[in-house]
Amino acid sequence: MARTVDTPSATRPERPLAGRIFGLFTPILNSLVSRIAGRRYVPLYILLRHRGRRSGRGYATPVVGMRVPGGFAIPMAFGEGADWYRNILAAGGATIRKNGTEHELVHPTAIDPDSDASPFPAWQRPVFRALGIRRFLFLSGQ
Repeated sequence: MARTVDTPSATRPERPLAGRIFGLFTPILNSLVSRIAGRRYVPLYILLRHRGRRSGRGYATPVVGMRVPGGFAIPMAFGEGADWYRNILAAGGATIRKNGTEHELVHPTAIDPDSDASPFPAWQRPVFRALGIRRFLFLSGQ
């Protein structure tokens, strides 16, 4: 009997471990977390505002984000196939709400947390590797 081998789709790269775990609950979590993301007393989550690359529709996506030297970094827990990531690349930027303040960000770049140009301290990098997060979206301020 012939065996078939599943290969990741060329259009949608395989999701990291964190994305596979939380992916099933994403619609429910997003509707709950969107209400508090980016507010003053919720430091972990930011509210990411972006435009659909095909529809032009505005979206607000709650994501984990952190201020790093020169801008903000967002872990790509769902990989580079995430719609919000592809929308931001197509638009060339996005707006985020962090600590109740809106920030216009530009120049989206995917970065490797282990690279020499990484804005992350050495102690954080093993945590990212353990979660399977190999890429971050870096956005700089205007």
